[in-house]
Amino acid sequence: MQFPSPVAATWVAELIDATLLGNTDAFATGINEIHKVEVGDVCFVDHPKYYDKCLNSAATFIIINNKDVAIPAGKTLLVHDEPFECYLKIVQHFQPVEKQATSISATATIGEGSYIMPNVFIGNHVTIGKNCTIHPNVSILDYTEIGDNVIIQANTVIGGHAFYYNTKKNREVWYKKMLSCGKVVIENDVEIGATCTIDKGVTAATVIGRGTKMDNSIHIGHDTVIGKNCLIAAHVVVAGGVNIKDGVTLWGQVVVNKTLTIGENAVVLGMSGVVGDIEGNKTYWGVPAQEASVERREIVWIKRIPELWKKVMG
Repeated sequence: MQFPSPVAATWVAELIDATLLGNTDAFATGINEIHKVEVGDVCFVDHPKYYDKCLNSAATFIIINNKDVAIPAGKTLLVHDEPFECYLKIVQHFQPVEKQATSISATATIGEGSYIMPNVFIGNHVTIGKNCTIHPNVSILDYTEIGDNVIIQANTVIGGHAFYYNTKKNREVWYKKMLSCGKVVIENDVEIGATCTIDKGVTAATVIGRGTKMDNSIHIGHDTVIGKNCLIAAHVVVAGGVNIKDGVTLWGQVVVNKTLTIGENAVVLGMSGVVGDIEGNKTYWGVPAQEASVERREIVWIKRIPELWKKVMG
C-alpha cells in the first residue's frame, strides 16, 4: 500500500510509539509485507529467523523487536516489542474501515455503458470501466479496480481479505489476522464465472490479466498475478503469491501451491497438483504435476506391475 504522500520517519515512530534508529531523516512512501517491499516502504519482522531477509530487503524502514541488530546503510529501524501490532496500527491509520449503508458506495466510479444488475454490492473507492456487465449478487469490495468490457457472473466476491495470519504459539490466540490493505486489479476483457472468489493482496495487488477467462467456482489467493489470455476451468484453486504467466491453461480442479511460477502457455490437465515452478510451453498432469507424457508412461508401467510380479514369482 502506498501512502497518500510521504511521511517522516519521526512521524511513523510517534504513531506506533517506537524507538527510531539509523537514518532518522528519511521519508516513508508506503507499507508492504516482505514479498512485495520496495524502496521507501515500511516492513515489519518479529522473528530472528527472518531478521536478515528483512534487513537486506528493498524496504527502507524496518519495524523490528531487536535494537541490537546491525543497521544496513541508509535504512531506518523502528524498534518495538510488538512489530505486528505496529503494522496493524499503520494499516488502520491509512486505510480505516469505512462503514457503508448503501449497496453502491458514493465513492465508487462506474464507466459509461456498464450494466449493474440487482443486488450487486459495490464498495468504497471501487472503479469499474466502460461496457462491463455485473450480474446479480456480486460483491465488489473496497479499492477494487476493474477495466473495460469485463463480465462478472452471479454470486462472485471480488476483493475479500487475504487468508494470511501472523502466527505465535506462545499466546492464547495463535493466529492473528494480518489486515489486508491491498486490492484486486481486473484488466480489460476479462470474464469471471459464477461463485468465484478473488482475494485482495495483503499489501499489494492481486491481478487478473487482460483477456483472461475464468469458469465457475474458482478461488484465487492474495497477491497472485495472472497474466494475459489465460483460461481457467471450474473448481481451480490457486494459493497466494503465485505468478501465472500469459497464455496458461488450468483445467478443472487443478490446485496450485503458493508462491510459485507457471511459465507462459503451459497447460495443466484436470485434477493435477502444481507444487513447484513449472516451465512454459509444456503440458502437465498428475500430483505432483509433471510432463503429461512422462506421467502417462508411468501409469502404463504401474498397470504392468501385477504381470511382472507374476512372472518373477513364477
